[in-house]
Parts: sequence; structure tokens; C-alpha cells
Amino acid sequence: MSIVIAAVLGLIQGLCEFLPVSSSGHLLLAQKIFGISDGGYFFTVILHLGTLAAVLFVYRKRILEMIMHPVQQMKYWIWMIAATAVTLVMALAFDDLSDAAESGKVLGLSFLFTSALLVMCTLLRNTFGGDVTIPKMKWYHAVGIGFMQGIAILPGVSRSGATITGATACRMTRDDAAEFSFLLSIPAILGGAVLEIPKALKEGTANVDILCCVVGMIVAAVSGYFAVRFMIRLITKRSLIGFAVYTGVLGLFVLLDKFVLKMIAW
Repeated sequence: MSIVIAAVLGLIQGLCEFLPVSSSGHLLLAQKIFGISDGGYFFTVILHLGTLAAVLFVYRKRILEMIMHPVQQMKYWIWMIAATAVTLVMALAFDDLSDAAESGKVLGLSFLFTSALLVMCTLLRNTFGGDVTIPKMKWYHAVGIGFMQGIAILPGVSRSGATITGATACRMTRDDAAEFSFLLSIPAILGGAVLEIPKALKEGTANVDILCCVVGMIVAAVSGYFAVRFMIRLITKRSLIGFAVYTGVLGLFVLLDKFVLKMIAW
């Protein structure tokens, strides 16, 4: 892997982790295109740490407030723990399924599923609006959003797209849907990195270039920061339908390549 490719993969991870287009799906697609196999899991863990740093920095004030005033912020903690617990159960139960889903057929269908989620999110928002804030959430809201995040263990299904759609279905306000989705990404990203560690150790790190890892992590962190800031503004003011069109077209392309064009070695 060259430094340029490492930077490109870091950019893909940083942007796609928070844009509703699926970072895992884009990373898998990019690694297939560039022919990356050795050290892929370890490099993915490093990129996850970069995006984790980005969201921690953006929400540093909220996180510090939750730590310094846990009683006043109790509902934030309860709902995040509940949602994360549901996601964790799904991730552990279907971890083997996520590995088996790295085929062109499943990846293409997953991108199309993300597209459908984003269309649903737009329709729900336009039809029902939202008035539920994080302090007013109920237990079934947290469970539902955690379930939606759990679906995103499949490459090609966007974590942010799934959680924002779940929050919108719970009639959460735009501001709180964005905040809860991105706060929820912190344990999700960390957990995703932890789950990748055994695979990375099994694959080995002999062919891993440390400089490439550092470059990829820095690019992922910087691009992730701007992606989070961009998405916060977009969720609160705009529609996600453009991303639905993009993931829909990408899903169709992946399926077309898998069965007709065969340009990528799946």
C-alpha cells in the first residue's frame, strides 16, 4: 500500500463514517479496486481510531458535561447505554454474517437498502416532523435506534443513515436526532475497532506500513471532523435525498459489475 492510497482510504473512512453512505461499504469497495488484502483489517482499525478522534473532538463539550455532571445527564447515559447494548448483541450475534456479506451481490443490495432508508427518512420527516428531544425519549426509542444501528454491521448499510432514520421514525427533532446519532457513534466506532482486532491479529501485521497507518489515521480524523460538522448542518436544515440517489446508483453499479461487467475481483 502506498502513502497516496492510504490517504485516499483515510479520506473515504473519514467522510463516509458520518455521511449516510456507509464507510464499511466504501472501504471494502476501495480495497477491492486497489487490490488490498494484506494488513487490511489492521489498517481498518487504525482508520476507525481516526474517526473516533474526530467525533470526540466535535462533541467534546457535551461529553465533558456528561462526565462532569452524570446525574443531570442521566438520561443521555441511559439511552446511549440501552441503544449500544442492543447494537452490541446484534454485532456479536451476526458478526459471521457481516464477514460473509462482503460479496458484490450483498454489498450492492446493502447500498440499495441504505438508499431506501434515506428515502424513508425524508418521507417520515416531511409527513410527521418531530418534537421528541433526548430527555423526552422512551426506552423503546433507544432500543429502536440501537436496532437500526445494529443493521449497519452489514457493509454497505450506513450507520448514520440507519440511526437518523430510526430517530426520525421516533419523531425526534432534527437537532437531537443528529446529536444522538453522532454520540451513539462513539461506542459503535470503538466497538467496531475492537471486533476487528482478532481478525487483524489472525491476518498478521507483517506487511503493515506504519507510515501509511499514521497518514491514513490523520486524514480520517481531519476529514471526519469536517464530515460531522457538515452533517450536523445538513440534518438540521436539508434533505438526505441526494445521498439516497447516490447510494442507489452505487448499489446498481456494484450489482452490474458483479454479474455483467466483472471489472472488480470479488
